[in-house]
Parts: sequence; C-alpha cells; structure tokens
Amino acid sequence: MNILLIILIVILIIILVAVVAIYNGLVTARNKVKNAWAQIDVQLNRRADLIPNLVETVKGYAAHESSVFEDVTAARAGLMNANGVKEIGEANNQLSNTLKTLFAVAENYPELKANENFRQLQDQLAQTEDKIAYSRQFYNDTVLMYNNKCQTFPSNIFAGIFGFNEADFFEVAGEARSVPKVEF
Repeated sequence: MNILLIILIVILIIILVAVVAIYNGLVTARNKVKNAWAQIDVQLNRRADLIPNLVETVKGYAAHESSVFEDVTAARAGLMNANGVKEIGEANNQLSNTLKTLFAVAENYPELKANENFRQLQDQLAQTEDKIAYSRQFYNDTVLMYNNKCQTFPSNIFAGIFGFNEADFFEVAGEARSVPKVEF
C-alpha cells in the first residue's frame, strides 16, 4: 500500500512539473513575441523620426513636388497612429511606397543627390530599412515558434486552457512582393 501511494505521488509530481514547464514555455514564447514586436516598433519609430528631416531637405530642391511631400507626411502619420500588427503592417507598406516616390523625385535633382545632408539621411534611412527587415524576420521567426507551441500537443491543451492565442505574422503587401522592373 505504501509503495502504491509513493508511485501515485511521484506520478502527480511529474505531471505537475510537466504542466509548469509547458506553461512557463508558453509564457516565455509569448514574451519573446512581444519583445520582437517592440524591436520592430523601435525601428519604425526611428524611420518615422528621420522622414521629416529627409522631406525638408528634398523640399528645398523640389518645391513644386508638393503632392509627394503631402503623401509622405500622411503615410508617416498613418504609421504613427496605427495599432496592432496588421494595421501597422499596412501603414508600413504605405509609407514604404511613398518613400519610393520621394526617392524617385530626388533622382531628378543631381545637386540634391550631392548634398551631404541628404546623403546622410538617405544612408540612415537605408540602414533603418535594413534593421526593419531584420526585425520583421526575427519577429516572424519568434511568432512561428510561439504559434507552434500553441498548436502542438500537449502544449496546445494548456494554451487553450490558459488563454494563449496565436500571434499574427508581420506580412508584406502584395505589391511589395513583385519583382521591380529595371530598365537601362
């Protein structure tokens, strides 16, 4: 009788340790997703802070291109006011598209391309874009790991019980996936 009681207690302790380990793994994975998202947010805010300086620099050379500046300003405001992964993703894609237009305008002004301030801002923006791309990749890898924990057995049972929901991936808009056309 004592041996049976000891075996039962050991089994209960093993089950309890397993439940605690699964729960802690889910919490850790969810926190990694939140951290990865915060890193994207930092880079998006850095880019949004650089844009007004870039716009002002280009304005001095291309004053008659006011619609481009208005579009960039509106897209930046949209990004700053967006909430949630999907909304921020859409606002980010809109801003990326308007920045492409801004750089296309800048290509028409050789003296602007030679301006040191413009080149520094453009380099900083390019570096920030690289950091955003890396942060997106890291975020999506982290979301994949977390979602796998939420979907695989036996952690999916505990994810459902404790209210762990799958996270959204940071997706790129359809037009950003197309191959750019290069002409000489």
